[in-house]
Amino acid sequence: MSEVLSQAEIDALLSALSEGTVDEEKIKISSPQKIRVYDFKRPNKFSKGHLNSLLNIHENFCRSLSTFLAGNLHVAVDSKVLATEQVTYDEFIRSLPYPAILGIYSMNPLEGNALIELNPTLVFLIIDRLLGGTGIEIPKNRDLTEIERKIISGRLSKIVKLMNEAWADIFELDVSLVNMETNPQFTQIVAPNEMVVVITIEVKIGEAKGMINICIPYIVMKPILDKLNSLLFFSSQKKEISAEERELVRQKIEWAKVPLTVYIGSTQITLQDLLHLEKGDVIPLNQSIKEPLAVYVGNFMRFKGLPGIYNNNLAVQITEIVNKGGDNDG
Repeated sequence: MSEVLSQAEIDALLSALSEGTVDEEKIKISSPQKIRVYDFKRPNKFSKGHLNSLLNIHENFCRSLSTFLAGNLHVAVDSKVLATEQVTYDEFIRSLPYPAILGIYSMNPLEGNALIELNPTLVFLIIDRLLGGTGIEIPKNRDLTEIERKIISGRLSKIVKLMNEAWADIFELDVSLVNMETNPQFTQIVAPNEMVVVITIEVKIGEAKGMINICIPYIVMKPILDKLNSLLFFSSQKKEISAEERELVRQKIEWAKVPLTVYIGSTQITLQDLLHLEKGDVIPLNQSIKEPLAVYVGNFMRFKGLPGIYNNNLAVQITEIVNKGGDNDG
């Protein structure tokens, strides 16, 4: 208590200041204590460790997402996590456009629901590719038709299922789509002032880009937050891969079977012509007999070749190796 001034000392100090015998600057605290502002309306409930672990989990999700979309859209797809941040649920909902594509999904056995939001650019890119379009980025902001809604709902249901594998190292989840909404105001999965973590993902389809936002409430994550800390610990431990392990992996991969597909061409016909097709009709394709055919390994074009016959079987002779695959249908 020696730092507390008595009333007599306070009076003497005030008198000295008024008379100018004491310099006011000399009695100021030279290094004031730094005060960190804390907003009680937005309390931070996720630590930096939690956010880093969620970043690692959703990077795994991005890899599965890229593979899934590439296989469905027959085009090169790349996705990556841009940010993980904690905000109130109200702030997240207010940041969304209308109409929006919102998937409400469960994370059993955890209680409560989470959200996944696909921005309109990404949604119409996917729809365009699935319906045979080129996937050219055309910004649109309108409600989905009934057919478009069914297409996206089906893909969204499979996309959220990919989270099961991404979370496998932390917790065994059974993720499933509960509902799909277009109005953010109808998706009150928690109270407006509840804290949520938002993971922002960029998805590149061909040359076009779109965004995905994943919103997980704190109250849903609370039972497994300790497991997120353990993931951060193990992920920080660098694992060196020996030359023997690399060779073993290489040998196993060499014997892996992959599908090889040769596309002879495509065309467009009217529905009337399609209905009147008969045995023996000839359909001209967009492929010239002088041009090499596209040879796909899995979902990616890796070679070009010429058709022929070998030992009484149809065959293809490789004429060119394509380094960058997936952008062309051949």
